[in-house]
Amino acid sequence: MQEVTCRNCERLQRRVEELEHQNAELKAENAQLKSRLAAYENSNTPPSRRIYPSRSHTGCGKRFPGRPRGHRGKTRPKPKPDIVKAAEWRDRCERCGAPLGEPSHVNHRVVEEISNPSPRQVIDFLEFEWNCRACGTHTVSRHPDCPPDGRFGKNVLTQTTLMKFEERLPLQKIAEGLERQYGLTVTPATVLDITRRVSDWLRPEYEAIQEKIQRSRVVYTDETGEKVDGEKYWLWCFTTDTDTLTAVRRSRGKKVLKEILGEVFKGVIVCDGWKPYSNYTNRIQRCWAHLLREAKCLAEQIDEAKPLSEALHRLYSRIKDPPEDRSSPDEVKRLVKAAKRTMMHWARRPYKTDEVRRFAAKIRNGIDHWFTFITTPGVEPTNNRAERALREHVVQRKIIGTFRNGKGTRIHETIMTMLATWKQRGLNPSNALAETLTKEWMKS
Repeated sequence: MQEVTCRNCERLQRRVEELEHQNAELKAENAQLKSRLAAYENSNTPPSRRIYPSRSHTGCGKRFPGRPRGHRGKTRPKPKPDIVKAAEWRDRCERCGAPLGEPSHVNHRVVEEISNPSPRQVIDFLEFEWNCRACGTHTVSRHPDCPPDGRFGKNVLTQTTLMKFEERLPLQKIAEGLERQYGLTVTPATVLDITRRVSDWLRPEYEAIQEKIQRSRVVYTDETGEKVDGEKYWLWCFTTDTDTLTAVRRSRGKKVLKEILGEVFKGVIVCDGWKPYSNYTNRIQRCWAHLLREAKCLAEQIDEAKPLSEALHRLYSRIKDPPEDRSSPDEVKRLVKAAKRTMMHWARRPYKTDEVRRFAAKIRNGIDHWFTFITTPGVEPTNNRAERALREHVVQRKIIGTFRNGKGTRIHETIMTMLATWKQRGLNPSNALAETLTKEWMKS
């Protein structure tokens, strides 16, 4: 009887060891899958990359694509005609030949049309040079539409640049479009060189924007990954109310902030929790949108985080609209002190889950940077401005994949900076680009 029991124990022991081995393998596989899934389901994942459960518009399993029910829609307004074109006048009936006289009714079909692209022009610009007989000064007179070098005019340079950076067309498609619409034959390499020349002429304006941002009271900044010849780089965006500057650098560290904003920046930086920002300056407003998204994402995965997430959302709802009149420093200090006390109360609670403890530590570490927008007028509590400035770059990154070299990064950062800034200032990019080229040409 004892021998049978020992055999059963040995068999059970082997079974336990097998199950423990399987459990360890499943845990490792589960951790690996969670790590891979984190790229699609985390607080910073854009909506385009998230994985949503299957759901219908009505909840009954039946999907109704198109406009939502009850949407009234909007009819395109009828424009005022610029010209009138009449059909052929008929004097006699086509069937019997009898005189028709005046029409019994006149219909008006108002149609919007565009003009056909004009064919290319070849212009011979005359430049005049003089040598002063009195003092020997050399004087040159050049037409403002004539570029100082190259054989393509201002309209070619402008439209090619906008086709690349506004319409997001590949170089080959731009070359085909210029041939089809204007009869201008160029190669993709020529298109690239056109954008290079434009960026060189725009560079002084780029540097002027950088100097203006260095003097700004508030700068919103963010960064995203880029590839240059297959290697990891970082695309930085610095934006204010009227200017946006782009910089592509190998580093994601503090030295980029020193390069762009200067050794000492006297304004406030609105950013996420990336450590180089706090190493660079203490005048920081950390982004509440990042904080609340991460809290909500954590609460959806871990029950222990739900009260913390709800508390942070309540706190933000209470303080997101600070008093307009901040003439009373004592009142502002009381508001900030009460907000910090509430936040620290929830961040210091004894959480059991590692993820929640790390999140609470992040809150505590940034406690001096969550409420700058209350004490400093003109500072927003979120970094949404910089995130919006990055969106166009992210779209273009998906199209081009990688920059070939440093020349491509310089072209991209210069032209994209100018286009974004012109739009912020309410200017037409085509007109602004043409005017800027003329201004730079007249300097040479």
